[in-house]
Amino acid sequence: MASGEERYQEFAPPPALRPFVRVLWTYAAPGPTPTIQRIAPDGCPELVFDIGAPYAEQGEDGAFHLQPSALFAGQMTRPLAMKPTGPTELVSVRFEPDGARDFLGRPLNEATDRRLNMVERLAGFDPPKGDPAGQAAAFVAWLTHQKQHENWTIDPMVRAEIDEAAAEQPAPPRSPGEQRALQRRFADRVGVSPRLLRSIFRFRRVFDHAAQPDGETEGWLAAGLEAGYFDQPQMARDFRRFLGCTATDWAREQQALARAIASQTYKPAGPHAA
Repeated sequence: MASGEERYQEFAPPPALRPFVRVLWTYAAPGPTPTIQRIAPDGCPELVFDIGAPYAEQGEDGAFHLQPSALFAGQMTRPLAMKPTGPTELVSVRFEPDGARDFLGRPLNEATDRRLNMVERLAGFDPPKGDPAGQAAAFVAWLTHQKQHENWTIDPMVRAEIDEAAAEQPAPPRSPGEQRALQRRFADRVGVSPRLLRSIFRFRRVFDHAAQPDGETEGWLAAGLEAGYFDQPQMARDFRRFLGCTATDWAREQQALARAIASQTYKPAGPHAA
């Protein structure tokens, strides 16, 4: 990475971690603009390790507070507003929607819309600075060690519902009792309801279809229709719900990490191999 150059890179997990981990990603910005970044829900919990200056997150009181250098970000149902405080360098593990339950060791609904401090758990973790591939490999080695000492499992019923939602397939008919049982399993293994996860997936598909999120209303509307929205007002409600602004406002204002995640992570193309 050249001096002052922003970079974002993704790495696929090895087969042993693939049922639980969707992707590993790294990001660095030696001179980030100190503006607020709006991060939308994506249906996946994350484990984030901050090598550079910490981000500041906006709390419910409206004030910005420094995040810990290592954190677990549970499922999000509302936008996350944060801003850099200095040179940024991150390495992160994006779990599958239901892939972090046994890593976390507690129901995922206890982490929904929360960032849990993981500094103690990652004590001694020291990924190499300025080396994206080395950072991803370090996290793979650390996670593999964790998995070997814990019993990580996948609930087949929950995973089947997630796969159907991701493939835009309708949910199969269920009795009220079966639906309540699935709701309980989702609260434990995912952290949000099946219905809300489907809404989040649909919202993220807007960015898949928006090849160049440049703020043009017509482009966003076409992307929303491709993603499964009925009309522009329906999509606009979800932009307010999940990003706290309009599509054109987001495209005009967002840069750095928020734009990198939206424009690269959710595209159909696969990640680089680790």
